Amino acid sequence: MSKKLVAALALIAAACSTPPAAPPPAPVEKPAPATAAFSAITYEGHDAAYDGKKAGADQYLNPIRQGYYPDPSILRVGEDYYLVNSSFTHFPGLPVFHSKDLVHWRQITNAIDRPGQVKFDGLEVSRGLYAPAISYHDGTYFIINTCVDCGGNFVITAGNPAGPWSDPVWLPFEGIDPSLFFDHDGKAYVVNNGAPEGEPQYQGHRAIWMQEIDLAAGKMVGPRKVLVNGGSDIKKKPAWIEGPHQFYAKGWYYLMCAEGGTAEDHSEVVFRSKTVWGPYAPYKANPILTQRDLPAGREFPVTSTGHAELVETQKGQWFAVFLGTRPYSGSLYNTGRETFMLPVTWKDSWPVILKKGEAVPFVVARPDLPAEPGPLPGGNVSFVENFPGNRLGLNWLTIREPQERWYAIEHGALTLTARAQAIGGNGNASFLALRQQHGEASLSTTLAFAPKSDGARAGLVAFQNSNFFYFLGEVRDGGKLSVCVTKRASKEEPANGTTLGCAPAPEGPVTLQIAIKGGKADFLYGSGGALTALVQDADATILSTQKAGGFVGTVIGPYAYAP
Repeated sequence: MSKKLVAALALIAAACSTPPAAPPPAPVEKPAPATAAFSAITYEGHDAAYDGKKAGADQYLNPIRQGYYPDPSILRVGEDYYLVNSSFTHFPGLPVFHSKDLVHWRQITNAIDRPGQVKFDGLEVSRGLYAPAISYHDGTYFIINTCVDCGGNFVITAGNPAGPWSDPVWLPFEGIDPSLFFDHDGKAYVVNNGAPEGEPQYQGHRAIWMQEIDLAAGKMVGPRKVLVNGGSDIKKKPAWIEGPHQFYAKGWYYLMCAEGGTAEDHSEVVFRSKTVWGPYAPYKANPILTQRDLPAGREFPVTSTGHAELVETQKGQWFAVFLGTRPYSGSLYNTGRETFMLPVTWKDSWPVILKKGEAVPFVVARPDLPAEPGPLPGGNVSFVENFPGNRLGLNWLTIREPQERWYAIEHGALTLTARAQAIGGNGNASFLALRQQHGEASLSTTLAFAPKSDGARAGLVAFQNSNFFYFLGEVRDGGKLSVCVTKRASKEEPANGTTLGCAPAPEGPVTLQIAIKGGKADFLYGSGGALTALVQDADATILSTQKAGGFVGTVIGPYAYAP
């Protein structure tokens, strides 16, 4: 072979050969997400209405469920009593309580406790689960409910009220506030609030409808019929009739409804009929419960009462549970709508919860039932959550349903993973909270937080809704940690709020405290046992329903965020 040919072949071989592969790049390790550890969460609550008002052994205190526990529905099965409340887009939802004496109530579950049951994605806090109604028939417990903007009306079932509760069976009818009634012949009916027939005659003109339901098939049966048009007297243009409950007693079919809206004009009215389909005649002395006629300046007022349901004890006594509010000034209350209970009297076979002009009492005679052991619930309360196990208590809640696990309980602390879900956004933030149950309430904790990136923050949030809240905690900026207070009082402000004040963070864990005193709030921090006020007398009225809107109450708890 010639030298020229050998050289040519060498050039071709060099051109076609594959160069040795470059070594693979070293894997880039993602930094571990920032975490915030909270220990020893302490709640202290006080209301002056309870000062000097101690209930004796044969009495109980109102409200029976303090704080944001609206729209109560009650059920007796044998010697057991069950209570359920609205929860809107807080999760887990529909808290269920049990009692033997109608006084000591213990939460036994949340009926909506799995993310797949309902979806609150992107919803405002006061949408979601409205006005549940609990009932029982032939070995099965039922909760019928409306998920506003998230599916409509549905029913869930359980063989045990402590759960688990089933996934929803969705029901095709218009309106909200459904409840179930089981007649003597075994037929079941749904009554609910819906639009009136034809065009509404005035603002707030609604109607109460009824339709038979086949619960075994999960289907509505036959036509829907209006039982009540407008309210107890259509000539007076009654507004927002809703929250209907149907029951049979004393030879009559009764229909009880809320009327007047959810503010100070709220009331409860009653109708009755000799047949299940009506016609239903209103009680001439309606309403059977309201506080709208009482003087506005009275001491320790209870207002906005309504949305009631009755229960008969095994000894033949009757009681009503209903919602009410306890404003600290005018129409301002941060605690939301609460659950009250009063005995029911009967007049000419009509139930009466409270005579006209009478104020809702805080101290009431107990039902004639065997008293459960334990201290009397309610009143002024303090407690410490030390996280002794590995699960949260049933009274903790978050906003909207979580899609991932971002909290843990270990070594006596609650640890949150800081995520890019701001408390003012429309997702599920790393936020867990307890209800504010008193007009004067403080929540404190000790925080350990060492984030690696600027913008991270962790601390306590007092939250009414995504546009109205306060934050107190540590914030990293410029590589340094500061203790800051931020406030959001409109949707135009940043999703984590506008800064009101900051101070250098102490070394190591920091103690944080939010103290609300009616319409004012103090924000304190420190280490080694001493606390310093960072911001004092901030405007806590932004945490009220009057200012923030909606139907919920303030909740307070730990929060963590990292961009």
